[in-house]
Amino acid sequence: MGSGLSACATLSWYGQAISGHLDLLSRRELIADLIERPDTDPELARRLALVLDIRAYAASELGLPESRSYRHYADLERDAAVWNVVAVPPHSFKAHTWCYPIAGCLNMRAFFDHDRARAEARRLAEAGLDVAVFPAVAYSTLGWFSDPVLNTMLNWDDARLAGFLFHELTHERRYVAGDLAFSEAYAVTVERFGVRRWLLSTGREAMLDDWTRRQAESAQLVDTLLAARADLAEIYASGLESDAMARARQARFERLAIDLDKAARALDSRLLAHWAGLELNNAHLVMTATYEAGVAAFEALLAECDDEIHCFHARVDALAEADSEARAKFLARKD
Repeated sequence: MGSGLSACATLSWYGQAISGHLDLLSRRELIADLIERPDTDPELARRLALVLDIRAYAASELGLPESRSYRHYADLERDAAVWNVVAVPPHSFKAHTWCYPIAGCLNMRAFFDHDRARAEARRLAEAGLDVAVFPAVAYSTLGWFSDPVLNTMLNWDDARLAGFLFHELTHERRYVAGDLAFSEAYAVTVERFGVRRWLLSTGREAMLDDWTRRQAESAQLVDTLLAARADLAEIYASGLESDAMARARQARFERLAIDLDKAARALDSRLLAHWAGLELNNAHLVMTATYEAGVAAFEALLAECDDEIHCFHARVDALAEADSEARAKFLARKD
């Protein structure tokens, strides 16, 4: 697919990316100033003050950078910050990648406009790829710019807001360009560790049960999707004739929908019910693997450090400086 991306299409994407980013930056207002202004809505001021408290905790207790990010607020006047397009061949999990100056090569393309994202998704689908469009309510430049807190994020509960900030600040601390699986698993591990510690240390114990329940639902979703991915990977590698492979693929996706529906009913989970209602394809399964595969290896590393976060960061730094083969071997750990 790399040759299928014309120079015109690439320039068009960069044009919308630059204009979208500049629009976002132009909407920023300093949080400290907004909190002090008498015309600021009291609930908005309260939520923004919470953002500053979470940032302070991240720096003092989780070893995360006291960066320029999340000192500002921006109202985008829409429900998502960007829409990410993912494309994967129908009988493979080798996702199409796009390469960027800062982040390296990633298996997604972000658009600030929903219609543009859908147009790109249609183009890729017409080329025969499995495609999915994922709305993202948050946006990060990995610390290269002063990323603001967005209106799309402030409807989250306290635990999810804290988790997002811990996650993105972890990326700012250490991000391995071109190794999304490693970088995401590291950030997810710090996010989950940090949220639990933060809830307990700030008198929010009552929120812990709900957060733990949602973590269990997410884990069930991931396990179900990854089981389907493993079965489908075997089907794709089986050498079946194309019609037989297509039938086997369809049958496994149908079983996946049934499995998700059963899990949704068992856990009374809106998250699982939502996924059960989607028309899933390889693109959805690729993203699940990207964000979750390897978390167990990082959690084991944290345990080896007796949950001492600075020891953990130092061990991660050493892995980040190693070659990609060593990182892949680490992510595949089962202990």
